[in-house]
Amino acid sequence: MGSLSETVMNIFRNIPPTAGLPVFTRELFAAYRYRHAGDLLAQDFQRYLGAPFTAITCSGTSALYIICETLKELSPKRTILVPSFICPLVAFAIRRAGFFIELYDIGPFDFNGDVGKVAAACAANPDVAAVLVNHLGGIPASMPGLKKAIREFGIFVIEDCAQSFGAVRRGRPVGTLGDFSFFSLAAGKGLTIYEGGMLVANTSAHAGLVETKMLQHARPDKKIETQRIIELLGYALFYRPLLFWFIFTLPELYWTRRGNDIKALREDFSLDFPVHAVSGFRKAAGHAAFPRIADAIGSQRSKAAYYIDGLSSLRDITVMQEQAQDTATYPYVTVLFDRPEQKIKALRAFAGAGLGVSQIYARALADYGYLRGIVPNSNSASARRLAARAITLSTSPFLKKNDIEKCIKIMHTVCGD
Repeated sequence: MGSLSETVMNIFRNIPPTAGLPVFTRELFAAYRYRHAGDLLAQDFQRYLGAPFTAITCSGTSALYIICETLKELSPKRTILVPSFICPLVAFAIRRAGFFIELYDIGPFDFNGDVGKVAAACAANPDVAAVLVNHLGGIPASMPGLKKAIREFGIFVIEDCAQSFGAVRRGRPVGTLGDFSFFSLAAGKGLTIYEGGMLVANTSAHAGLVETKMLQHARPDKKIETQRIIELLGYALFYRPLLFWFIFTLPELYWTRRGNDIKALREDFSLDFPVHAVSGFRKAAGHAAFPRIADAIGSQRSKAAYYIDGLSSLRDITVMQEQAQDTATYPYVTVLFDRPEQKIKALRAFAGAGLGVSQIYARALADYGYLRGIVPNSNSASARRLAARAITLSTSPFLKKNDIEKCIKIMHTVCGD
């Protein structure tokens, strides 16, 4: 346990758990200047992806909701196959659009599903309209041949790219591999407009229908958009190590000590998520920051490589990594312990260190109490194993080399090396 002076110092230098980009004042001034210049941010994404249609939404959740509303016009089927370890908001978006959920389990040592099992599930259930694939942790999902395996069933593929903008799978950007995809522009998710998302349609024939659904569901809401602008300004002020403890770590400690890990990890979601249009100001703020993405991803990858090298001698862990020919963005590095008690030991060892160590999600998707009746209690063994044994190591732009070395040293101590 560290000394009182170390604890006090860590209050005033706390690293965010993910590699969210800070927002600069000069970008906010530029955003005000170009707030009426059109949707420049959607154009940035469209040029990068080469997709027929992109649109900025108020969240990744609302983007998925609009995709599902589009699917209702394209297919009479009403079930979507979803990975067993994914953000709970995915389940709410799907259910709110009137679809049912069927789960497929992830791998025991990665985030991927098994193509054969997914194809078998599609064959067994004639009501499956789409399969959702998740590029979790910025690592491109490895499900080769998925579209080919399910093509005969007339099933769509949706990519969850919430944490993975800039990742590349076998030379192709994630988000362009399926029929539809969505990204998150929320706080801490790389490029941010505080709370936002992006919707992608990869087929020109679907673009008009998606745009119609956008206009139908994402109407202007001055009250909530004003709130989001204020929150973006607050993010620009507080998202830095000297102030992060007060807005993030202090609430996390409070809810952890009360035994509520769901609130501690900010996963107390509901079906009543907002769907509204995003202002020109916030879109312009994202556009102003867009040129910084490439350098940020390069920095994240360098930090991830440093972690991977430093942890390579440990036998009791698995570090989630990209496959050959892929490029991950690593907004954090995921470490999977062999035993659940090692995770508990690690979290205790890192507590109060201010190094940004955290978790991905608190539970397997089927184990959130508020999702009972929405998510079936099935196909979740590997997801439960991951939830019980995994921690994340930050690759934040505020993280320094000596911070990574401290993390590696603590990990060696935890693993008894």
